[in-house]
Amino acid sequence: MKGQSSKTGSRLSLKLQYTFIFAGLMAGIIFLTLFLSSVFLPRYYRYSRLKDILGAYDMLVSMPQGDELYDNLDDLSLRNNVSTIILSEDSSVKYSSIKSERDLELVLLSIIFKNPLEAQEIEIVEEQEDYSIRICKTAGNEYLEMFGRLEGGNTFLFRTPLESIDEASGYAARFYLLTGIACIIPGAFVIYLVSRRISKPILNLSDISKRMVGLDFDARYEGRDAAEISLLGQNINTLSESLEKSISDLKTANNELKRDIEKKEKAAKEHSDFISNVSHELKTPISLIQGYAEGLKEGICDDSETREYYLDVIMDEASRMNKLVKQLLSLDQIESGDDIIEMQRFDLFEVIGTCLQTSSVLIKEAGISAEFNEEPGAFVWGDPYMTETVFENYLSNAIHYCKDVGDGKNIRITFVRYDKIIKVCVFNSGDHISDDQMPKLWDKFYKADKARTRAYGGSGVGLSIVKAIQTSLGQGFGVENVPGGVMFWFEAEGVSK
Repeated sequence: MKGQSSKTGSRLSLKLQYTFIFAGLMAGIIFLTLFLSSVFLPRYYRYSRLKDILGAYDMLVSMPQGDELYDNLDDLSLRNNVSTIILSEDSSVKYSSIKSERDLELVLLSIIFKNPLEAQEIEIVEEQEDYSIRICKTAGNEYLEMFGRLEGGNTFLFRTPLESIDEASGYAARFYLLTGIACIIPGAFVIYLVSRRISKPILNLSDISKRMVGLDFDARYEGRDAAEISLLGQNINTLSESLEKSISDLKTANNELKRDIEKKEKAAKEHSDFISNVSHELKTPISLIQGYAEGLKEGICDDSETREYYLDVIMDEASRMNKLVKQLLSLDQIESGDDIIEMQRFDLFEVIGTCLQTSSVLIKEAGISAEFNEEPGAFVWGDPYMTETVFENYLSNAIHYCKDVGDGKNIRITFVRYDKIIKVCVFNSGDHISDDQMPKLWDKFYKADKARTRAYGGSGVGLSIVKAIQTSLGQGFGVENVPGGVMFWFEAEGVSK
């Protein structure tokens, strides 16, 4: 990955790439032009001059061969850039396009009489029945000449100079090179500026894509450039939005899956703990019942008093198991939502008063002073049976954990009214509950003092039932350490009479 980053970082920027491509293209065009001109320009030049002289011949033979012929020869010579001379049959000059006609006359006479001039190099280009074309080099000059006979016996000569095309092409090559260099430098600068403008939105898109790789989808392309780049920017914006939504949906799905897995693991653990706790709670009473039943069967106890004791133990343990099973069934119904809540308007004072009256014997036997000074008329909305179950669990818990901390054993039931809510507080004198134990009190089968809980017949399910009922009713509940003891509380929706 590092090697790839290094390779990418060493590449030329888009601006420089455009600049070098343009400069290379211009240089290639210049050198191609120089090569083509050096190879083909001389040939093209000779071909053009040959075409001109053939054009002059075609015009000449198409003209009337009378006296009016000579009136048109000046125009013919000028138009085709040739020097023209016409001799009669007796070798006298009938027409010459230049004043120094003697030179042309001598050339034509040497051709007629086949007596070449000295210091001439002759190259035949084309030989026809009516004319002949040749290249003549003399005294450092080079000429393209065409001669032949006309109707009526006259002889003509066309002559046009062939300039030194090699020298001319050399000058042209140097000129092309200099002008090319002069064009490349400012052209490259202009291309650099133009490419910078073109590459700016592309670099912007590249930056946006890098941020997208880092899962940063806030960047948006807002340029209004060329249609293709603008369209690409819009597509990247759309892609960014789609990726953001897809990743968001994926994270949401992952979180939901994680929560589902955690719920399943928690449910599996709770199920395992439930089986373990139920087995533990039933193990002791079942062992006691089995042991005392075997003793009765084998006749270990001879007197009626011992038999009665054995039977009482069996009945107590059976009652304990029956109570535990009923509590578990009730808790399961409430937690699963199968228990039907019957919302009624009832007097909370009467419900609590009835519970206190029912438990008065236990309170008296435990030497507890119970105080409840509220007046009738505390009407609330709720399920009377469920509310009674909540208070009974609080009261049972208060009775069995009540201690004398210097002012006797005391239980106080008070109401706190606020915002159409009646808060029922159950206080018992005794030891405080440690902070680490408080959250666990509402867990099934949790016992802060297992030995003491077993002694009074508790199963650790009562407060779990309170939690389930109050949660299903949508009302608050809790426990607090207060001066001199502990206060459990629950809330109910108050109404006017």
